[in-house]
Formats: sequence, structure tokens, C-alpha cells
Amino acid sequence: MGNKKPAENEKRIAVLGSTGSIGTQVLTVAAWRGYRVVGLAAGSNLALLREQAARFRPALVSCTTTGASPLLDLPPGTKLACGSEGSNAVAELEVDTVVAAIPGFAGLEPTLAALRAGRHVALANKEAMVVTGPLMWAEARASGARLTPVDSEHSALFQCLNGEAKDTIASLILTASGGPFREGPEDLSQVTPQQALKHPNWSMGPKVTIDSATLFNKGLEVLEAHFLFELPLHAIEVLIHPQSLIHGLVRFQDGSIKAQIALPDMRLPIQYAIEYPSRPPIPLTPLSLRGTLELLAPDLERFPSLALAFRAGEEGGLAPTVLNAADEIAVQAFLDGRIRFTDIPRVLTSTLNAAPRGELSWEGIMAANLTARRLAHEFCQG
Repeated sequence: MGNKKPAENEKRIAVLGSTGSIGTQVLTVAAWRGYRVVGLAAGSNLALLREQAARFRPALVSCTTTGASPLLDLPPGTKLACGSEGSNAVAELEVDTVVAAIPGFAGLEPTLAALRAGRHVALANKEAMVVTGPLMWAEARASGARLTPVDSEHSALFQCLNGEAKDTIASLILTASGGPFREGPEDLSQVTPQQALKHPNWSMGPKVTIDSATLFNKGLEVLEAHFLFELPLHAIEVLIHPQSLIHGLVRFQDGSIKAQIALPDMRLPIQYAIEYPSRPPIPLTPLSLRGTLELLAPDLERFPSLALAFRAGEEGGLAPTVLNAADEIAVQAFLDGRIRFTDIPRVLTSTLNAAPRGELSWEGIMAANLTARRLAHEFCQG
């Protein structure tokens, strides 16, 4: 089932983070649509990367494991590159779309490489926009690169905003399922990583699933929407929607509201991000509109991480970088059993209070990221 000979209208894609949750679903869409997969960038899951390379026969693959060539047994014609240089090389390939799906701060550099190369980037790495939004847009505009969102909520907003004048927008509304602890238990201090990883509606990687349980993921999405659509923070709302069918809404100045409603399946926004503005058929069962759709206010006392994201966004500058770095450390500490679930927002608050600030720049972002991680480690130990 390797790639067939490219047709004249066949899309060529490269996938950053191909062995992750989003990356594997991108490759499902690639198989549906007959895309030519030119490059794959992965982490250390060599077994899955080997399967992907055998199936799609890309020109280039990369991984974070040095000396991986004997373990991968790549097909003829496929080259291997390792480390950050390898993922950057995949990002710079001459393709129609680069899907940026390496999670966390690690996805920043290859996403930047794709934008500087002038590629169309289907952005699934929300942290890249959260941490460096204005700088990312400057790079994209300088090179002529294009950005389309993959996150279901931002894809929904992107679709609702299509064809609408910016000065008619009153607010953007992001929806959140509420995660596994929306209705209980009352005491969250004793919940386990296993409980927190059981998301009621979505199948995602561990980091984003824990962030969904704390509602910090929605905070990241608020910041992403703020930078992606270049609208003020006060024009962004969050509502809890347990059914996860309404993915985003736009409220207009005349009182009208547009909503995007679809199955909670990431393959839909993935395909839309790659195919935009086209809407080809997708082999999924159509959504039934029967049933109840609830929209509720979030509980910021129970889930303070969402409020911290708004705080960082209002402060601006390097504050989102600091908060993002602290969360990556805190979530891993919780998954490792070193801190409690309720300690996550405490670590975020302490790091945000303690980390020094500076002007938003590439150098400042790198320094703030390292400092915030060190402080968060210290707070986790304490």
C-alpha cells in the first residue's frame, strides 16, 4: 500500500509528529485522499515509524533516536535524518502542505522552519502560536507562507469566519467538554493519572488529555485564538459543551451567531485544513442532529488553570511562554506520580509569579522557556 505515482492534482504532504495521535490520523486522511506523503518526522516510536515508512514510502523520514537506521530498515529511496536538523529538513521539503503536529515546545522550531520556507502549514501544534504568535505571523507574511488551523475549535472558528468582515465580529466562543471531572469527584486532589486520562469524548495524547482534564488545554486554545485570529483577549469566550458536537461559535455585532457542528473526530478538521477551501466527501457516518446540546459556564474555581491562561494572555510578552513551559513540566510530574492533580495549577501560578519577564523575541522566548522549566521543576520537588 505504498504511494502510487503522483497524479497531476495529487497533494504532496509532510507530517511533523507522524507517530503521535494527530499524525496517525493525518495519515489515515492521506490514505483516504490519495496524498503523496513525501516526509515523516517522528520521535522515538521507531516501530510505528518503520510501518509508516513501509506503507507510504516517503523521500525522507526523521526521528529523535540517533543511530536508528538499522532499526528502521527503510525502503529503497527513503533517506533518514536524525534530531532537530532532521525534523527541520522534513519541514522544508517542497510539498503542498506541512502538517505541524509535534506537540509542545518541541514543535516550535520545525513549524518555524516550514513557515520560513514559505510552505502551507496545517497547524496542529497550538503551543507554537501561543508562545510566538506575533513572531510566527511575521515570518509567515515575510515568506508568503499560509496557515490553516487543525485544532477542532480553531477550525470551527476559521470556518465560521470565512467570508466575514473582521469589524463585524463581537466575540469568538470556544467550547470545552469539561473533561472527565466536570461532575465529580468534589475533591480532585486524590484523582489518579489513569482517571484523568479517560477523556469522555476525544482520543488524544497524554499531555493534551491531562490539559483537558484541568481545562488548561482550553486556556491554550484561548491564547491560540487570540494570536491566530488577531483579536483581543476580551473578545474570546469559553463555554462548557459536554456533547463535543458544537466546536466553535462566532457572535456578530448584529446579534447573530454562527456555529460549526460536527462529529468529535479529528480527521474532519485535519482534512479541512489540508483541502481548504474545498470540502471533499469523507467516509464517516453523518452526524444526527437529534438529542440535547448543552452550553454551560466554566467553573474557574474548580479549574483555575483556565483563568491562569487568560491572566498570561492579558500580561502578554513572555508570560504565555512561561505558562506553557510550566505546564509541560507539571503535567509530566503528575503523570509520573510526583505531584497531585490539584498541584498542577499551583505549579503554574508559582512559576508565573516567579519567572522574570522581557520583550517578546526569539532569544527571549528560548531563555524564558528554560528558566520557567527550571522553576517549575523546583516547585514540583517542593
